[in-house]
Amino acid sequence: MACYDLHIYIPKEVRMQNYATRSETVQQIIKSLNLTRTLYVSSIIIGEPWTGKRTLVRHLFPDLPTADGHDQEAVEALLGQTDALIIEHYEKIPNTQRLDFEDKYVIAIADYAGNTKLLDETFAFIYHMPPLRDRPEDIQLYADLYRQEATRTLMLDTDISLEGDILDIRQNLRSLRASIYQEVLLQKGNRDALERGLYHYFLDRLPEEADYHYHLGLFEKPLLEAGLHVYGSQLRLAEALGINRNTLRKKIHAWL
Repeated sequence: MACYDLHIYIPKEVRMQNYATRSETVQQIIKSLNLTRTLYVSSIIIGEPWTGKRTLVRHLFPDLPTADGHDQEAVEALLGQTDALIIEHYEKIPNTQRLDFEDKYVIAIADYAGNTKLLDETFAFIYHMPPLRDRPEDIQLYADLYRQEATRTLMLDTDISLEGDILDIRQNLRSLRASIYQEVLLQKGNRDALERGLYHYFLDRLPEEADYHYHLGLFEKPLLEAGLHVYGSQLRLAEALGINRNTLRKKIHAWL
């Protein structure tokens, strides 16, 4: 594909320092996009949903118009109106062969590759955004950012601690953010809030799950775990709870 000087307005300032990432792969994508931003070339970023593809593109090119691949007519109309644009959900376009990217600056975003041969023929640059599980250096970075965001949003005066096992990255940044907000609410929720949460939990499960002893674990398991953490020994915990040590051992054996 031939390259020409691009005579449309695209801000040339490098914004990488404001985009949250420690991943070398993502940084290379950013550098490459910045290097090609003054050329008539088309690029596509492919990766799982919620990996930060759209945020990255909108961060680098905030002034470019955007079309959605779910609406091919809208994509074609925008291609006819401008020399530079972003196409989201590129994989959803029914007939990509109808699109003409000649003398255009196109940044496409897709959740999966589709026809790789056609992609090679269409795009000068094909980038693959790694999922969060392959960017361990970004997991803690975003966890800290979302923790700060959650404490501000919920107007909390104190910070929270995050254990690694509560960080849910199954849906990349989406589930990570949700898991942190849930953890913030759980750590900082008062007694009334916890009781309301349990009320709705039981409301959704009764009468199908009506085993009283099974549900006791919701109360006793976290109490025992926290108690052992605070008191450091079964003897001291039994004394603090006012129960027999043998009774405590049985409960620990049952729930822990």
